[in-house]
Amino acid sequence: MRTLLEAGHSRRSIQRQLGMTYRTVKQLADAQTPEELFTGQWQNRPSVLDEYKTYLDDRWAEGCTNAWKLWEEIVPLGYRGSYQRVRAYLQEKRTSPRPVTARAPSPRSGAGWLLRRPENLTEIEQFRLKTVRTHCPELDSLTRHVRSFAIMLADRKGECLPEWLAAVRQDDLPSLHTLAAGIDRDRDAVIAGLTLPWNSGVVEGHVNRIKMLKRQMFGRAGFDLLRKRVLLA
Repeated sequence: MRTLLEAGHSRRSIQRQLGMTYRTVKQLADAQTPEELFTGQWQNRPSVLDEYKTYLDDRWAEGCTNAWKLWEEIVPLGYRGSYQRVRAYLQEKRTSPRPVTARAPSPRSGAGWLLRRPENLTEIEQFRLKTVRTHCPELDSLTRHVRSFAIMLADRKGECLPEWLAAVRQDDLPSLHTLAAGIDRDRDAVIAGLTLPWNSGVVEGHVNRIKMLKRQMFGRAGFDLLRKRVLLA
């Protein structure tokens, strides 16, 4: 590529000769090292080691650099990959001029760890959530508030709601402050919902069923047909 450019060929002429797009030719011409071209669908692919890299990073920071020992440690945590994969990751950490660390968890994964019951998380998920909470005080506070609200909801402890709202307002969590303000506007009803055994679930279920029947007719039927379908469904 550089030889053609040095010979006086323009990028457009090289594009025609090689049958490449102008963007591809420009990318190849501008690359200073082969590593800059290592992009595309084969890069950053998910690996069975991904969810254990945080654990490996922490153990590496503690001074444990033995690949075999670390492989033995993560196998009981659920790792099903090979020892060679662990060794390759640690070798990359040894030789890379820049620190090699695990990718940050996706927002979806983080939300799942927060919303699920702690006893339903695997050991490695509990470890990764602990790591996230250690590095982010805001997420640590959010986890505490979400879990305390879940306990209040599951155990019907509506009397704890004022205390929960006060605790939320003490932390710098704007999204929860918005939720708290909305709850305050209808506090009595929310406390009743968190305390009493009755709910509107059955009514909401019937409403959703009627909406489903209505959508099935694509708006081409009148009320009489909808009524008949609801009664016969």
